[in-house]
Amino acid sequence: MPKLILIDGSSYLYRAFHALPPLSNARGEPTGALFGVVNMLRATLKANPDYLAFVSDAPGPTFRDALYDRYKANRPPMPDDLRAQVEPMLAIVGALGFPILRVPGVEADDVIGTLALQAQALGIEVEVSTGDKDMAQLVGSHVTLVNTMSNTVMDRDGVMEKFGVTPQQIIDFLALTGDAIDNIPGVPKCGPKTAAKWLAEYATLDGVIANADRIGGKIGESLRATLPQLPLSRQLATIKVDVPLEFGPTELTRREADSTLLRELYTRYEFKAALKELDNAAPASGEGDDTSAAATTEGIATEVAPAEAADFSFAGEYELVTTPAQLDAWIGKLREAPLIAFDTETTSLDAMRADIVGLSLSVEPGKACYIPLGHDYPGVPKQLDRDSVLAALKPLFEDPARPKLGQHAKYDINILSHYGIAVQGLRHDSMLESYVWNATATRHDMDSLAKKYLGYDTVKYEQVAGKGAKQISFSQVDLDTACRYAAEDADVTLRLHHALWPKLESVPSLRRVYEEIEIPLVPVLAEMERRGVLIDGDELRRQSQQLGRRMLELQQQSYALAGREFNLDSPKQLQAVLFDELHLEAKLKTPTGQPSTNEEALEAIADTHELPRLILDYRGLAKLRSTYTDKLSGIVNPRTGRVHTSYHQGSVATGRISSSDPNLQNIPVRTEEGRRIRQAFIAPPGWQVMAADYSQIELRIMAHLSGDEGLLKAFREGGDVHRATAAEVFGLKPEEVSANQRRAAKAINFGLMYGMSAFGLARQLGVDRGEASDYMARYFARYPGVHAFMEATRERAHRDGYVETIFGRRLYLENLTSRNQGLRQGAERAAVNAPMQGSAADIIKRAMIAVAAWLAGRDDAHMLMQVHDELVFEVRADAIDAVRAAVVERMSGAAELAVPLLVDVGVGANWDEAH
Repeated sequence: MPKLILIDGSSYLYRAFHALPPLSNARGEPTGALFGVVNMLRATLKANPDYLAFVSDAPGPTFRDALYDRYKANRPPMPDDLRAQVEPMLAIVGALGFPILRVPGVEADDVIGTLALQAQALGIEVEVSTGDKDMAQLVGSHVTLVNTMSNTVMDRDGVMEKFGVTPQQIIDFLALTGDAIDNIPGVPKCGPKTAAKWLAEYATLDGVIANADRIGGKIGESLRATLPQLPLSRQLATIKVDVPLEFGPTELTRREADSTLLRELYTRYEFKAALKELDNAAPASGEGDDTSAAATTEGIATEVAPAEAADFSFAGEYELVTTPAQLDAWIGKLREAPLIAFDTETTSLDAMRADIVGLSLSVEPGKACYIPLGHDYPGVPKQLDRDSVLAALKPLFEDPARPKLGQHAKYDINILSHYGIAVQGLRHDSMLESYVWNATATRHDMDSLAKKYLGYDTVKYEQVAGKGAKQISFSQVDLDTACRYAAEDADVTLRLHHALWPKLESVPSLRRVYEEIEIPLVPVLAEMERRGVLIDGDELRRQSQQLGRRMLELQQQSYALAGREFNLDSPKQLQAVLFDELHLEAKLKTPTGQPSTNEEALEAIADTHELPRLILDYRGLAKLRSTYTDKLSGIVNPRTGRVHTSYHQGSVATGRISSSDPNLQNIPVRTEEGRRIRQAFIAPPGWQVMAADYSQIELRIMAHLSGDEGLLKAFREGGDVHRATAAEVFGLKPEEVSANQRRAAKAINFGLMYGMSAFGLARQLGVDRGEASDYMARYFARYPGVHAFMEATRERAHRDGYVETIFGRRLYLENLTSRNQGLRQGAERAAVNAPMQGSAADIIKRAMIAVAAWLAGRDDAHMLMQVHDELVFEVRADAIDAVRAAVVERMSGAAELAVPLLVDVGVGANWDEAH
């Protein structure tokens, strides 16, 4: 599996500071913590991970501060010697080529948690480098914690050994014990052993609360006295795993190291070993080792280079607009401008909850204005009336003939919609220009783009609003400082467009993807976000109770199979039952040599005894309860009474849309309990939910791209394609194909798209490797076009450094030339899969644009959600037939393939009934 290493930057720095002596250089500058961090980073690079990131806390308050004003109030201020090493640390991290992630409003833990779960869902192994015990809640089958100071690895068994609870119980464990460092109130006198004992007996915090009257002594009194605050403690201790991010795990690749800057920094801080390593790594003849930064960006270097770009790194001139005359003058400029760049300043990153503070505009690179509308600090100078300004600008914003430009414009469009402005004429978005040009070259936020494409360092938020506890909201920033920061946003957006648009124009296929798919999709997604979806909170609460009862039943069944009671969440007790008492064969071991009881290990023995399957079912229900049924009703927007997700166009390299807060892509559908969660997604009275889903779209794209006559015939005849494939592979009539033969054909059909090997197929089918190899050989013999397509795609990828979708979207593949066989084979598998996954993403985007155009002006149907290859609608009951026909027509017509593009449609009172 590919690996992602997420480095907890704050943890690194503090641990190094306290673990190492107070070193300093000849200038007297403190270097102890810096020295420790640099050594850890160098060790990380030697591990040669596929993806990596250095995650640090952004300055300013987080959502937890809003929940509890005493959060982290006990923390002493950062020592001066440590503070002095923060900026040098970030400089070295950046120079080494690490992506640096700092997301305002949340903590580094939340960013790490979000990326870890996203990566795990993509089949990426995740290693979180930290010493923070809170991170134990993230540990899973493919997520481990690594403490580089003690050189220890913590998996699920390690969590149980250290804390006496499972990773799923860590949040409740922390809520009970509290956290003196973060000032999370727990139960006084409740230490780790007591918390573990309670959770072993009652499973969850809710179970402890429900049985509080049964706990005696002083500790019981203490527990009962603090019951009201425990839900808050749990909320504070919970790592947020659905932070809206404009990037995904696969974008976190190492950039080319800045050797000149590294040499300067290493020399200044007297890191002799690092300096020697840098000098020894310098290539002698223009060819570096494949583990160098140059090699990891080799694919990106093959992108088409347009003519030499103009210099956009100069300082800008910005005007603060506070008088009617100034506003009139700018309105005159806007009326004559060929392109209007705009940006909003607000009170929140959540577009559905934010209020506008100011508006910035630019029509010429290097010149921009800021119109303050909601600054509220004492003694603030007179500002123009907000409603009057927006009313004056409304005709310009709503004029489709006046081209507009934004950076992540969907957010600003939604903000202005709160004030009755329906933005029309969005022609460009600098974030999407970068994303379409090269999705993997960089992050697509403004700061990263300005640095990469303009050579320009933007003003950072903390520079104008302060840091840490002293940070103020933007509405309290003085107008002159606010102007410098906000007007720059509009100016830099326009500069980025002038730098990026010529690149797209130089490649007609990319320009078409940008102009015909990505830009038209922005207002479609914006409207879907504003609409939101109804949630039945009572249904979710009932499901939580039912899941609890089912978990109890599984416990009792497990006790009966084991012949005694034991703690299902205890690896040690489970080891004893499975391997010592039932004498099952341990297929996997822990790092300490003990029989493993993680998910992979239990799956490996689930066919030998009923108990491992029961344990897996129990864990699955526990995850559903904690992740979905207990949480979804808590994120309903109080303004609308609905749940509003955020859709991201620029986060997945293949072009797929992702969603967050909540992540609708990960709502389970393969189990009965998982599907029931969709029953809580409902329609209002008189309306119904309609779901339209492409049928086997990626396999149909494979048939189209490969041109294989056998596969084309199977789809054109409209029968069961897996049965038809099995008949070809095994030389049978379709009616003679057995269930196992059809299952094998299905596994091959889908597995080939993801580069499945004979070993993987053997494991999935439960046959030996030789039999699986024989299946695959027969498949390729009957479908030679598929094999030829796969080989040709690999060759083109090696030649060009990228692959393309049907519509011309490119995916650059960084490790195609790596000498590391695992990395190279992974890139080749991605090369085969990306054209199909990316084409499927393009097709559903084109369908959304066409459907939205048909829905425009109608009040009897609304597009609510996009989930992989599925679109979900809210339709008035009397319009179902008309909407179904229109949606099927537009989804089927979103691409012209060599095989029919079929769409399955369902209708019901909720999403589950409709799916």
